[in-house]
Amino acid sequence: MTEEPRILPPTVAVRVWGEFALFTRPELSVERISYPVMTPSAARGVLDAILYKPQMTWHVRRITVLRPRFPAGFPEAEARQPYRTVGVRRNEIQGTIAPRTVEGWMKAPGPFAPYLVDSAGRDGAQGQNRTQRNSRLLHHVAYRIDASPKLTDRANRPRTRPADDEDHGPDTVAKYVAMFNRRVEKGQCFHRPYLGVREFAAHFAPPDGSEEPLTGWTESLGFVLYHLRFAADGTRRPGFFEAKVVNGVAHCDTEARGPNGEPPVTVYGWDGAGGGS
Repeated sequence: MTEEPRILPPTVAVRVWGEFALFTRPELSVERISYPVMTPSAARGVLDAILYKPQMTWHVRRITVLRPRFPAGFPEAEARQPYRTVGVRRNEIQGTIAPRTVEGWMKAPGPFAPYLVDSAGRDGAQGQNRTQRNSRLLHHVAYRIDASPKLTDRANRPRTRPADDEDHGPDTVAKYVAMFNRRVEKGQCFHRPYLGVREFAAHFAPPDGSEEPLTGWTESLGFVLYHLRFAADGTRRPGFFEAKVVNGVAHCDTEARGPNGEPPVTVYGWDGAGGGS
């Protein structure tokens, strides 16, 4: 008996690029080392920055690695590589300031001392309230993200907040596909998308056919972070999948086969032997 082809829901596509990216490997928590390709978790972060609604969530199907546009004079040998890494040292703040503390400071600034992030009051290179860490970043990246919106259990329920000028009519997949495409065309976003960490802002635009996928790059990447699942008690459980780039495409669909016939990926770490998103 032949298997009937599965009808996939409508998908969206967006092109993102930037000068730097850092998709941190969770097993290397002290020094920040990036995966060689964008993770599905980071891709969902980009999509949520453009369109986020509690009534839907994003299911990333594949990430295509594109040839970025290099600045004039960029070394040709580096540009031919499937990805480029560069080492930098960054200052990271060790703590945070509570909003109540800030409110009290605004009302009576005298009794409060500033939160210094420098070397004052502490010997050594680390400084006060600051830690210097080495990071291995990706340099000049570009991707195409293909994903589908999936309705959540909050879809088609009464809104707790007033609807905006786009959020009208019943919640359907087609509605959010059209809404996302309109926002990408206009360059609209709820906050600036970023490539792994907020300091590395991403540009985004609809694909226009001029993209150059890196069809010459095929590599097995081992276990890569898929996404973090948040439980009702606030705990987080990371899920991992066996990632592989085939002809420049990272297949990460847990529901359908990949563009080269790969089976749906399995996410490990959420429910024992593995499961989907």
